[in-house]
Amino acid sequence: MSKLDDAPKSDGVPFAVTLEVRDACFCLHAQRAARALARRYDEVLRPFGLTSGQFSLMMSLNRPQPPNMGSVASLLAMDRTTLTAALKPLQRRGLIRVEPDPEDKRSRRLALTPEGGALLAAALPVWRETQAVVENLVQSSPDDLRAGLRALS
Repeated sequence: MSKLDDAPKSDGVPFAVTLEVRDACFCLHAQRAARALARRYDEVLRPFGLTSGQFSLMMSLNRPQPPNMGSVASLLAMDRTTLTAALKPLQRRGLIRVEPDPEDKRSRRLALTPEGGALLAAALPVWRETQAVVENLVQSSPDDLRAGLRALS
C-alpha cells in the first residue's frame, strides 16, 4: 500500500477505506446486483410490455383470494404510495383490478384480470429460463455471496 492509499481525502477518509467499502460492502454489491438483475429481467420481459417490477407485482396478485394493498406492499417492500403509483399503468392496460374490500370499504383489494393472468402465464417461461441462468451464477457463504453479487452485476 502506498502513502497515497493512507492519505486522508478532503473529508478525512483515507482512500484505502474507499477500497475497503468497494470490495466488502454488502449493500453496494446488493445494489449493483439488483440493478443488473432488474436490467436482465427487464430485457427478457420487454416483449410482454412488462418490467421486472411489474411482473413481480402481478405475480404477487396471483392468489386464490384478492390480497389487500397492505399485504402486497409488505410482500414487495413498498410503501402504499409507491404501490399505488406502480398499479396505475397495469390498471390502465386492463391487467389488474383495484376493488373495494367487501368487508372494509376503506380498504382496497387487488386482482389480476383474465388478460393479466394470461400475460403472466405467457411471460412465465421466459422468467423461468432467466431464473435458471441467474441461479447458476449465485453461490453461498459471505465471500461467495459477494462473489455471486459481483457475477450478477
